[in-house]
Amino acid sequence: MRILLVSATFGETKIVYNKLKLIEKKDGFFSRHQLGKKEIDILITGVGIASTAYQLGKILSTNKYDFAINFGIAGSFNKSLKLGDVVNVESDIISELGAENENSFLKFNELNLSKNIIDKSIWNSKNKNKISNIEILKLPKVNGITVNTVHANKNSINKVIELYKPDIETMEGAPFLHICNTEKIKCAQIRSISNYVEERNIDNWKIDLAIKNLNDVALKILNTLC
Repeated sequence: MRILLVSATFGETKIVYNKLKLIEKKDGFFSRHQLGKKEIDILITGVGIASTAYQLGKILSTNKYDFAINFGIAGSFNKSLKLGDVVNVESDIISELGAENENSFLKFNELNLSKNIIDKSIWNSKNKNKISNIEILKLPKVNGITVNTVHANKNSINKVIELYKPDIETMEGAPFLHICNTEKIKCAQIRSISNYVEERNIDNWKIDLAIKNLNDVALKILNTLC
């Protein structure tokens, strides 16, 4: 069994990395590990949509996987989620993909672009190839948006909530789901809440807690995948 674990930064998966048996480290972005009879590759893409799409596309061009899982932290719009909670992102939208129309914003699906020119599923990526795993099924299901600019302004926060009603935001989730859907790889996007989406105040963030909880869940998922 071959599993691809994808994260934007090494810090988000460092605990898992240190728990697995290292077989090969090719460069700063990619390493191969073993857990029992499972072969687990860890890909560090770098932060953002472009880096994620490039690194993931590159690795999938030469490797085949049974499962791909994106692990990382996230900001939450949904105050019913506690800091440190781990969630399963079932759909993800690139929220800034669209057009300004004087004082309003046209979402990508409102632009009437030809399907023969652009694949609209890149804008709104629903997980079409879910992993059936007991640990993943335990997690709350949420909807996400993927952004180039993290929200920290009241007006922009209110506007994006009105447009999409998201639970969380990340900077990598939508391209991961889109690529896995396109390549027909069973996948999951697992995120831990490090902060609420509000006016920027790093003192309120719980990154260490989010990473600890994320890696605890990651190890449980990896151990029970079959």
